[in-house]
Amino acid sequence: MANFVPNAGERRTRSRPILGCIADDFTGATDLASQLVSAGMRTLQTIGIPETPLEAGVDAVVVALKSRTIPAKNAIEQSIQALDWLREQGCEQFYFKYCSTFDSTPAGNIGPVTEALMDALGTDFTVACPALPANRRSVFNGYLFANGVPLNESGMQDHPLTPMTDANLVRVLGAQTTRKVGLIDYATLRQGDAAVAARIDALKAEGIGIAICDAIDNDDLFILARACRDLPLVTAGSGLALGLPANVTERLDHQQDAARLDSIGGREAVLSGSCSRATLAQIEHARQHMPSVHLDAQALDDDYQGVVDAALEHAEAHFDSQNAAGPILIFASASPEEVRRAQHRLGVQQAGELVERAMAEIASELVGRLGVRRLLVAGGETSGAVVSALDVQGLRIGDSIDPGVPWTATLGTQEPLALALKSGNFGAPDFMTKAWKLMP
Repeated sequence: MANFVPNAGERRTRSRPILGCIADDFTGATDLASQLVSAGMRTLQTIGIPETPLEAGVDAVVVALKSRTIPAKNAIEQSIQALDWLREQGCEQFYFKYCSTFDSTPAGNIGPVTEALMDALGTDFTVACPALPANRRSVFNGYLFANGVPLNESGMQDHPLTPMTDANLVRVLGAQTTRKVGLIDYATLRQGDAAVAARIDALKAEGIGIAICDAIDNDDLFILARACRDLPLVTAGSGLALGLPANVTERLDHQQDAARLDSIGGREAVLSGSCSRATLAQIEHARQHMPSVHLDAQALDDDYQGVVDAALEHAEAHFDSQNAAGPILIFASASPEEVRRAQHRLGVQQAGELVERAMAEIASELVGRLGVRRLLVAGGETSGAVVSALDVQGLRIGDSIDPGVPWTATLGTQEPLALALKSGNFGAPDFMTKAWKLMP
């Protein structure tokens, strides 16, 4: 991987980052980086583990892995490699980032990766807090709520890869780790960071290794962040990142320029593989405002190249039209019933791999042949496939479109691209249409 270099106008002297982050998917990494930027930290996101030292003067680095649904052994190996690289860059505190819906299976990977990172850092305690109130993810008495209902009633019970059928995070995480799991509850948080710190000491005395943390609003996250100031490792969704920069405010430079990006012109496209309720609603809205092409997993299995070629022909016709304006939408998103049918016929892994392969090939053609330079991608697995196909090495993080989803500018590509990588569950119903009005 090529060395990362600063944008024009940034300070040229090398500075060592303070916070080193490991994210288990690409959209989650962007979500985390966006929160850090909004709090004044100049943040760089890498795609995978760089092969060279960091040269850009930044305050935080987020290493984006695609480790959420791979075998736990492989997820641990990649996460430890990322940790080693971040330590070499001089990072002082570390952050393992997972989804605000705690996406995992009874085997992991949140618990196994957390344990491995704790062992590598020589720490006997950390916290786990997926709460992200801005996107209606909250934790109360150890139970995770999404959009006002328990997680297992929110639609996540139908997730094709990580169905979440239990909202009790103490129980969920306890099944994934050999460490004892405890709780820092809402009543303790509301007493302030000193009370949280005392609770941490009490849990450690009881032999608790990981504490699920309640949080129902951003004030709770700021309190928790202050209490975690001296922990070598924190694990969380992106919400906790709102409070951590305040612990090192005096060491941050250029806070007001943290989200600055240069503008990037070119054709526009939306690619979506997410099957979440939020994304399905966004697609329904977007189809009323832009041309669209649907990729069916079973059709891809029957005639892969024919389906991909037809989608690209559709896109080319749109861009060549005299009345062409705005993006084209290409989506493989489907209802839970359609997903189950495809998985029954093809197998869970095969169905997912077909869609990812198709999206990666289409993205390469859109950028390489059709001149697309501004791309919105929905879904963590889809985003991972797309950025890998485009050989994106890193991202500079700009302002948010909706909470957790910023515009970014690519590093390492032949020409800079504007990318928005959206977690499936994030964004308002009009996300896919309003995003283009919020370009840098």
